[in-house]
Amino acid sequence: MTALLCVKNLQVHAGQVPLVQDVSFTIQQGETLALVGESGSGKTLSALSVLGLLPEGLSRTATTLTLGADDLLSLPPSQLRRLRGKRMAMIFQEPATALNPVLTCGAQVAEMFQIHTPELTRVERQQRVLTLFDQVQLSAPARMAQSYPHELSGGQRQRVMIAMALAHSPALLIADEPTTALDVTVQAEILALVKSLQRDLGMAMLWITHDFGVVKTLADRVVVMQHGHMMEHGPAARLLSKPKSPYTQQLLAATLTLNPTPPALPKAPKPLLEVTNLGHTYLRPAPWFWQPATQLHALNKVNFTLPQGTTLGVVGESGSGKSTLARVLTRLQPAAEGGRIAFLGQDFLSLKGEALRQARREMQMVFQDPVTSLNPALDVFTTLTEPIRAHRLLPPAQWPARVAELLAQVGLPPEVATRYPHQFSGGQRQRLAIARALALQPKLIVADEPVSALDVSIQAQILDLFVHLQRTLGTSYVFISHDLRVVSHLAHQVLVLKAGDVVEYGPTAKVFGNPKAAYTKQLLKAVI
Repeated sequence: MTALLCVKNLQVHAGQVPLVQDVSFTIQQGETLALVGESGSGKTLSALSVLGLLPEGLSRTATTLTLGADDLLSLPPSQLRRLRGKRMAMIFQEPATALNPVLTCGAQVAEMFQIHTPELTRVERQQRVLTLFDQVQLSAPARMAQSYPHELSGGQRQRVMIAMALAHSPALLIADEPTTALDVTVQAEILALVKSLQRDLGMAMLWITHDFGVVKTLADRVVVMQHGHMMEHGPAARLLSKPKSPYTQQLLAATLTLNPTPPALPKAPKPLLEVTNLGHTYLRPAPWFWQPATQLHALNKVNFTLPQGTTLGVVGESGSGKSTLARVLTRLQPAAEGGRIAFLGQDFLSLKGEALRQARREMQMVFQDPVTSLNPALDVFTTLTEPIRAHRLLPPAQWPARVAELLAQVGLPPEVATRYPHQFSGGQRQRLAIARALALQPKLIVADEPVSALDVSIQAQILDLFVHLQRTLGTSYVFISHDLRVVSHLAHQVLVLKAGDVVEYGPTAKVFGNPKAAYTKQLLKAVI
């Protein structure tokens, strides 16, 4: 049987430096191959080589690189462009950089039809966009089509990317970590949707992931990569149950499951953060100037207490208000509907000037998307020393040692201090964002999906780091995540949000062990 995609002896070089070496695999029509490995293992470069989308300065060679009857190595760029988006499509890892910030999401998906099916009318294109948005579980498809990427959550942006890739029912779908930004229920729905489309269309898939739960659910065969080399390959069932490579065994050992004994709250702890009746409303502009703006209640009377040295896990689907809560807590957005935030015994919402500046030193944030939160014009050394300089914590002579210490804490070598954000993988950029938050040794870190972009072994290291800092420094966390497995290992308490409302709140062991709300039960049931 002739394979749909055939890759033999793929090599990727940066000048004379090999990045990917001797990678070979085939994918049959209707089959799913998972590429698994840590950040920097060569997974994404291998996939970009198939599409002919390697970054400038990199080159590819291969003995064979074919899609059906098409030789992808010899096709001129014009013919390769006609294949991309129609016969083969890709869901990119970073929707924030893959989506055009000045075009609405609907216009960007409609562009796929303008290019590859120009015979469709404008109305037909718009209708297909709405159908795709509905398929990928985007609520209010018409509103989403009129929204710009910055107006959507990370999970919603990723779903727009998935809709774009599926627009022409490609023969080969390449997916680079497409569900890492999605909450558990939508992840399960998207995986079920993709599997259903695969059955209907006979679509082959090359699925890049660090989540072995996704591998177990989706993959027929698996290729494990490390440092640009293939370490192991074979049927998914065999590889997951009886891995031969020590590296594969290490990855599987680091994969989290729901923790049956979550951390317990300490007795009579002193409160660090007290939130009372916190609310926030967004005003969404109307499509036409004569129409009134509509209100979107992102938070509605949220209440919780965070004791010193503990972790509050905040869970819920995309659009539930998790990221809004993080921004309001750190005063990056005002609490438009009022409420009270007591931090270190002070009314945090009323602080101004120097008092606010000093309070913010004790409260740092790790943002969901490191691509947009890291300044592309600053190297790592400048990025990590910026908060130290701003608060005059250390003399310049001590900055190199502090930067090396921060990089070691998040599993990066000291020599990366001279690099820029675009020179790192998605997981490495997230580690840099965590290092920047740790620079001031704050009492509270508000972390918005801080490990969703990390592979399992680094994820385990970062979670161990969070626990170590909590035990040694007494650091507290508001830890926002769609991954209930991570929350069960880290959080003492859980706050479950849905459409801005708190549907359940209490100790993690109680909420996860005996959930009362139907929504919480739904989230737990969707964990893979």
